[in-house]
Amino acid sequence: MEIASNAQPSGGRNLHRFANPGQFLRLSGRILPFLAVSALVLTGIGVFGGLFMAPADYQQGDAVRIIYIHVPSAWLASSAYMGLAIASLFSLVWRHPLADLAAVEIGPVGAAATALCLATGSLWGKPMWGAWWVWDARLTSVLVLFFLYLGHIGLIRAFDDPQRGYRAGAILALVGVVNLPIIKFSVEWWNSLHQPASITLTGAPTIAGSMLWPLAFCALGFTLGFAAIVTARLRAAVMERRIRALLLARAQEA
Repeated sequence: MEIASNAQPSGGRNLHRFANPGQFLRLSGRILPFLAVSALVLTGIGVFGGLFMAPADYQQGDAVRIIYIHVPSAWLASSAYMGLAIASLFSLVWRHPLADLAAVEIGPVGAAATALCLATGSLWGKPMWGAWWVWDARLTSVLVLFFLYLGHIGLIRAFDDPQRGYRAGAILALVGVVNLPIIKFSVEWWNSLHQPASITLTGAPTIAGSMLWPLAFCALGFTLGFAAIVTARLRAAVMERRIRALLLARAQEA
């Protein structure tokens, strides 16, 4: 009975397997070049295919080509926030040592993706809708997502005690998850200017294959690029924390 009480559950051991900073730095150092190169190659192929090989839309003309940036950035804005929420959950429930740092580094990258989504959406909306911005359900919910990112970035830095900031930011991130299904289903729940999704899990794509493959390359490239950027930022944060700990130890010994 004593052994069982002191033993850590296998799930906890798996979660903390890469919590050691040295082990994380070694592993991430191996995969980071692959992520970065793959992201550049896939995004380059997708953008080239979208701009020069895919046909123009019969209604929207060449303006439709902005989808090769807008759609992947929209996908990344929501998926990055889900990653932020998962890191926050690991922080609150399992106290994973790297979860707080991961949440700190995901926030600015996700906010940048959301800002790119909003900017490209406005550029696309002007010729299609005749306005840079309309209070459409999808647009408004994505704007709320952007504010959630900004709120998280500001909240984790609003306390003198970093741990209090991490906890407050984690709670905000988890509460904000409710906005993700609103973004996803807003075009179905409310009268929206946005068209329904062209790619779903339950049906065949409604977009032509000549336009689908560049979009898929761009989406995968953006995803790997996000992973590469967050990994690089997290590596820098871990090394910065280790350097501060060494300097503090030397200061105390002096």
